[in-house]
Amino acid sequence: AVMAIIQAICSSFKQELMEGVHDFSVEGDVFNVALYYPIANLNSSTTTYTTAGEVVGTGYTAGGATLTSLGVTTSGTAAYFNFSAVSWSASTIAAAGALIYNTSKSNKAVAVLSFGGTFYSRNSTFTVTFPPNTSQTALIIAQ
Repeated sequence: AVMAIIQAICSSFKQELMEGVHDFSVEGDVFNVALYYPIANLNSSTTTYTTAGEVVGTGYTAGGATLTSLGVTTSGTAAYFNFSAVSWSASTIAAAGALIYNTSKSNKAVAVLSFGGTFYSRNSTFTVTFPPNTSQTALIIAQ
C-alpha cells in the first residue's frame, strides 16, 4: 500500500471552500483520485482534473477511482475529513502521485498527493491509503 501525503492543496480549492462549492459530507459530492507518473505537472496551481501525465496500465481506467468519504468531523477547534483507502486490483501500473478532484463540480481539483517515490503493481493490487482520520493527521485539517 502507498501512503498518500499532501503535496499541495490547490489554490482554487481554497477559494471554492470559502464559496461553499464542495460538500465533503458522506452523502455529499463525489470525489475521485487519479494516479500520475512522476513527470506530471501537478501543483497548487492545478484547477481541474487532467489526463496529462496520468497513469496508463492494465486495471486502471482514466479518471481513477471514486473515493469513499469518511465525512467531516470536528475535535476541539479543528474540522477535518478523510477518505477510505482505494485500490486497483489485478493492475499493472506505476505511479508517483495522485490528484483528488470533485466529479460533482466540473472535475475541480482539491489536492495533489505525493507518494514519496514511484510505486508499482505487476498484476497485483495497487492501494492508496490516507493518514489516520484524526484532528492531527487527517488528509485535510482546518484549524
